[in-house]
Amino acid sequence: MNRVLLTGANGFLGTYIEKELRKQNYSITTLGRKNSIINIDLSKEVPLFSENINIVIHSAGKAHVIPKTEKEKKDFFLVNIQGTHNLIKSLESSTSLKSFIFISSVSVYGLIKGNDITEDYPLNAYDSYGKSKIEAEKLVKDFCKRKNINFCIIRLPLIAGKNPPGNLGSMIKSLKKGTYLSIGKANVKKSMVMAEDVAKLIPELFDKTGIYNLTDGYHPTFDELEKAIAVAINKKNPLKIHQSFAWALAKTGDLLGNKSPINSEKLKKIKSELTFSDKKAILELGWQPIKVIDNIDKIL
Repeated sequence: MNRVLLTGANGFLGTYIEKELRKQNYSITTLGRKNSIINIDLSKEVPLFSENINIVIHSAGKAHVIPKTEKEKKDFFLVNIQGTHNLIKSLESSTSLKSFIFISSVSVYGLIKGNDITEDYPLNAYDSYGKSKIEAEKLVKDFCKRKNINFCIIRLPLIAGKNPPGNLGSMIKSLKKGTYLSIGKANVKKSMVMAEDVAKLIPELFDKTGIYNLTDGYHPTFDELEKAIAVAINKKNPLKIHQSFAWALAKTGDLLGNKSPINSEKLKKIKSELTFSDKKAILELGWQPIKVIDNIDKIL
């Protein structure tokens, strides 16, 4: 049986991946800052392994935070780039490693709007998170090509699952409190994917090499998502505000700074349609995701 090293097992997606691997009886070594078999800060230390590692799933990384200071921006590079560098350094002398799977993000494309973006699109990330993921991807690719190891890079959009972090989690909390405001027709589509689907696919990648976007293939609109969540939690549909009023709030938010829940940059993203193509994964991996919109009970 292959021994799998899973970094970030305590993270949102990592918990799903570990659960799936244990269900399939894989032998797993977890690595993280705490509550792992190997407790280590990858951004500061190079781990040592007492057992041969056959497969690496590198899910650890910094996300879900908009950096407010230069230090916070630097943290993305320390965790996502230096952490990946230190992990790779620990594996340089390995003769047992056969596969490396890296969890990346669609943020590497640096897009605010677009439709059916494929894996061939240029990597033009403008923010610290996206840039750090681009650099980490390059480290993984260069290492695996040099060592003749299979590698898969998975680029993910908004990830849905039980008690999700980030923007989806904020939406659910606001809807439950009755403080959520829907803007205009809320008819722009956004790509999403279920965490459990990503986890189920991971073991299928152990003998593959490639770069893949993963989505649920449906790309729900904000309106669909808002209403589906409202129904599931027995709340009325959220109050809708006109776009002009939303922009006025955003301009005020620009003046207030980071404390504001809305600003022009955030609103621009909310009002811009952005979807990614998962056709390559469907054709090459047999990817068969479920729709987030049909499984709202799994994210509450």
